Amino acid sequence: MSTSPETIRLGDRIVNAVSRWLAHHSSDDELRAELKAVDLVELTPSQAKAVLELQNELDVGTDRAALEMVARESLEVVAVGD
Repeated sequence: MSTSPETIRLGDRIVNAVSRWLAHHSSDDELRAELKAVDLVELTPSQAKAVLELQNELDVGTDRAALEMVARESLEVVAVGD
């Protein structure tokens, strides 16, 4: 049985999006679009801050290596929560 994206917990959707990007299965633009669609109000303050930081780094064109570091840090914060 497949699960529709609407029924997947928001944190899990973010983790999946960032994980796909880290594995080179999605582009910067695809990750940016998925992160922009996140309702930050549904996240804890630290999770929202991590998502915003990753969005910012994507927007300013940070090089891939540095962006991967930020993505991994964001992934951990979102996965663990507060």
